[in-house]
Amino acid sequence: MPLYALNLFDPADNDLYKQYSRRSVGAVKKHGGKVVSLGKLAGDAGDSKVEPRKVMILVEWPNRESFDAFLEDPDHKDLHPLREGGTENYLWWLYESLEDLRPIFAEQNLAS
Repeated sequence: MPLYALNLFDPADNDLYKQYSRRSVGAVKKHGGKVVSLGKLAGDAGDSKVEPRKVMILVEWPNRESFDAFLEDPDHKDLHPLREGGTENYLWWLYESLEDLRPIFAEQNLAS
């Protein structure tokens, strides 16, 4: 089942994320991932209590195992510190693929 990694962050005041982005394309592809969308903040979407991040990246992975293999790949152990040092206020969430929202609402009804 496809897995989506939603990355939201602010770039740090250094060039570490630029270094990461140059190398991460190959590392992501090696494990079957692909960048689905890149975005920059287009403005406030409403009354949010969460400070928006300036950058959004959505990566699709074939499954959780592929994502984990990307994180744990010993060939890229020096890659992830570039991401960590090149960003601020990093948020990273994983989402399972759904055909529609009925499973979410079914879980919610069971919990009530």
